[in-house]
Amino acid sequence: MKLLFKAITIASAFVAGPVLAAGWTLNPETSHLAYGTVKIDDVGEVNSFTNLSGHVGDDGTVEIDIDLSSVETNIDIRNERMIEHVFRKAATATLTASIDMAQVSKLHVGANTTVEVDAKLSLAGTEVDFYTDMFVLRLSDTSVMVSTNDMVFISAEEAGVTVGVDKLMELAELPGITRTVPVTARLMFDLEG
Repeated sequence: MKLLFKAITIASAFVAGPVLAAGWTLNPETSHLAYGTVKIDDVGEVNSFTNLSGHVGDDGTVEIDIDLSSVETNIDIRNERMIEHVFRKAATATLTASIDMAQVSKLHVGANTTVEVDAKLSLAGTEVDFYTDMFVLRLSDTSVMVSTNDMVFISAEEAGVTVGVDKLMELAELPGITRTVPVTARLMFDLEG
């Protein structure tokens, strides 16, 4: 689940425009962050976060906040258990990165590129460094779409949530839940001002 957060951070890092002196704001209405899990060996499920916010500064500093209480597993009691046991009642997870704005500032409307990003996910006292490629598409003079180019995989152990996943298994009486989850992100950014 933390892996998803990382993917978001990476995506944010790609946002840039011809106006380098301006920042970019994440559009939560059109952005989407999801992760997958597998339980009982072969039952796959897709979960997501419905409340994201973020910003890319004119200096290439990226910060994306994930409202952990907005986790959507499609089962209310599981949402509550995720918040209490996996996220340990932390309010938000934060993805941070620093990108080279010059690399994406050359994009014209309709053009795209793939950008390499090093990012950090901070979640309930645990920090996870990760790397990924992000696909960036310039939609207009004032909007950019950033998405994961491939799936990003994050381990429960690295994210510090193994104990919480163990508790979920116990509460749901499951023989197993995967300890590595794929994460995908579609992040939409609008030029400020």
